[in-house]
Amino acid sequence: MNSHICSIKVFIYFACFISLTSCTQDAPQTLVTIADARVYPAKVVDIGDPGDSVGDILTFDQPLLDEQGKQIGNNSGTCTRTRVDHSFQCQWTLTLDNGSIQVSGQEFDKGVSHIVIVGGTGQYAGITGQMQSVNNEDGTFTQTLHYWPR
Repeated sequence: MNSHICSIKVFIYFACFISLTSCTQDAPQTLVTIADARVYPAKVVDIGDPGDSVGDILTFDQPLLDEQGKQIGNNSGTCTRTRVDHSFQCQWTLTLDNGSIQVSGQEFDKGVSHIVIVGGTGQYAGITGQMQSVNNEDGTFTQTLHYWPR
């Protein structure tokens, strides 16, 4: 009787393991975009002390390009300066033909910023993941999204 109970327990554990692994998601998908601020640079709303200071707000509405430089959508949002010569707190939307992706997080003046993907619409409804944003120092930002669709 004990060996039968052990066999049943092993079967239940195995079934649970298979059930859990079948529910895990595959590797994230990747989408690389270029936010092009060369033609339409961000507008600064200077608040408080003149010049770059805490509380200043950036607003932007710029073309969104693929890696070959073809326009695939729009990149628009706002950022608030939280630390001079360091970072902004931002939220923006990448609008594409098949839906939009909303992101939010700390954007560093230099280096790589890791921004959370908050959600999306259309094909991107239910999206989760993160975006790496890099200031290319030429008026463009490379945005690499690693995400899991719904």
